[in-house]
Amino acid sequence: MAILVSDSSVLFDLERGGFLESAFACGLPMVVPDLLFENELRDYNGTYFQKLGLSVTSLNSDEVELAQDIQAHRPTLSLEDCFALVCAGRKEHILLAGDATLRKEASARKIVCRGVLWLLDEMFATGTVSAHHLCEGLTRIKQDKRCRLPKTDLESRIKKWCNSSIPK
Repeated sequence: MAILVSDSSVLFDLERGGFLESAFACGLPMVVPDLLFENELRDYNGTYFQKLGLSVTSLNSDEVELAQDIQAHRPTLSLEDCFALVCAGRKEHILLAGDATLRKEASARKIVCRGVLWLLDEMFATGTVSAHHLCEGLTRIKQDKRCRLPKTDLESRIKKWCNSSIPK
């Protein structure tokens, strides 16, 4: 079973859309590196994320060194992003990221990377969340000024799920 390594933007998008509980109930374990948790999540609902099922993992010394090396060569990536990237390079791990630069680096390193829309597709496919809930939540995410999801993909899913949630 794959383990999802999330960056903070995915968790924030899930929260904005009202999808956090469903995301952790869909059967895919989710982790974040300890540095990311401490610097970006602990003071922002960190305890709640953990109560839902978010695990915090540590990198070993070789992984920390690799993350620091990546960050030195890719200064547009934060060290927290680099920790998530290295963690996602572990066997049977998948990076969940919203940041385009991070996604590009994952691709260059042949690390499987998905985004929040993929996770929502998985949640719908497993019956964890209804089309109606997806329609409402994605509409909230779209209306948020911090929304950075790909417009075309976002619009197509809103249209799909809003149309399928209309009673016939």
